[in-house]
Amino acid sequence: MLDDIKKTLWATADKLRANMDAAEYKHLVLGLIFVKYISDAFAARRAELARRFADPADDYHLGAADLIAEELEDRDYYREVNVFWVPESARWEALRAAAKQPDIGKRIDDALALIEVENPKLKGILDKRYARAQLPDGKLGELVDLVSTIGFAADPGQARDVLGQVYEYFLGQFASAEGKKGGQFYTPASIVKTLVAVLAPHHGKVYDPCCGSGGMFVQSEKFIEAHGGKLGDVSIYGQESNPTTWRLAAMNLAIRGIDFNLGREPADTFIRNQHPDLRADFILANPPFNVSDWWHGSLEGDPRWEFGTPPQGNANYAWLQHMLYHLRPGGRAGIVLANGSMSSSQNREGDIRRAMVEADVIEVMIALPGQLFFNTQIPACLWFLTRHKAARPGEVLFIDARKLGRMISRVQAEFPDEVIDRIAGTVAAWRDEADAEEYQDIPGYCRSVNLAEIADHGHVLTPGRYVGAEEVEDDDEAFAEKMQKLTEKLGEQMAKGAELDQLIRQKLGGLGYEF
Repeated sequence: MLDDIKKTLWATADKLRANMDAAEYKHLVLGLIFVKYISDAFAARRAELARRFADPADDYHLGAADLIAEELEDRDYYREVNVFWVPESARWEALRAAAKQPDIGKRIDDALALIEVENPKLKGILDKRYARAQLPDGKLGELVDLVSTIGFAADPGQARDVLGQVYEYFLGQFASAEGKKGGQFYTPASIVKTLVAVLAPHHGKVYDPCCGSGGMFVQSEKFIEAHGGKLGDVSIYGQESNPTTWRLAAMNLAIRGIDFNLGREPADTFIRNQHPDLRADFILANPPFNVSDWWHGSLEGDPRWEFGTPPQGNANYAWLQHMLYHLRPGGRAGIVLANGSMSSSQNREGDIRRAMVEADVIEVMIALPGQLFFNTQIPACLWFLTRHKAARPGEVLFIDARKLGRMISRVQAEFPDEVIDRIAGTVAAWRDEADAEEYQDIPGYCRSVNLAEIADHGHVLTPGRYVGAEEVEDDDEAFAEKMQKLTEKLGEQMAKGAELDQLIRQKLGGLGYEF
């Protein structure tokens, strides 16, 4: 049911954008979904309060109608349940009533400005671009009508979940539509799920220094709730340099009622670190691969470069060290990086990697399948880091998951949930966590390797180098017999090839072409 609704909404929204670029249209659609949600949440809370104020058996009972009207305007009743206050002229019903007016774009911008004034946490986050949107006449009003159909549950918790899922689905669809540009703000869900499943963030501070649209945080909250925790068991910290993506992240979190700190403003993580004193329990990140223009002279001698100053032409080892710096002693980090980070030896990267291996801060390395990302075909991997290995000090777990992807379209692959569960179970068993199966090396898939062996391999961290070949089931057929059959088959195919070659020559000769 919900999947059908999401697909129908997307198909309609995509049709409405006419010739507008998906990167621009994305903000119009997602901004309206955000306003619809906070307006619905406000209306639901207001209705609940009115009912309770009028109920003699309720602790909130007031009785007198004038008292009720006055109390319904008290912002604290809304803030105490993490609901944004929405001024009357900014409420969705007012916008929907004006959807066919020629100035609907300006009305939406004015509504967003009013919401920001009433809710300081949203200041500078809402993107007021509707009055200047390059949509054909009437299309913005049609979009308002479309978004008006979202609001499928009377229960606020269910409504938040449904709207959140619609928001997340649209993010993914826009990322796919934008291709390379879309990948800058959206990490495919199966990658995020894998990071979260392995790290298992269940409490404390969760940090993403390049948070995009906030998918890591959303998935962390889902994990916590699925394992018996509750919203608010973690504190969310993030940073994002792209101003429009920073706003997307804030809206993505706010639409779910997740409290967050994304810094005072969008900013470069290396040059303008928004959380310099943060020491996180869990870090999840998908930084841009192989960034070459990240360096600034002020970074020389930075305390984050504990294992060596990263090369100015590639930020991969700057990201790794930034995250280690922000981990508390028992914390864990999961990072997506290009495969080259596991084996590169130029520009000081090999020296930094060796120092990290020798310091025993690398816990797990996972090789990923190709075609997982919207924005690049560069092969990728997952690094898992920790400041303190409670189990298996002096060892690194290598997992080769390159063959475990599943194609979901001609150009896009993903990890099925059962593969994610298998990987998470393997890591949990290796860590010897409670209720986990007993760990064992599996040729071609996983192997625990000591630091001395890694040193023998020049501190290269490519899983395929360590896990060996997958065991092939023996079919009990004698080698000589099998070889004979294969040789005969090859001979048949070569003979057939020769026949086809001769036929092609004859056909070309008949047309006057010889070779």
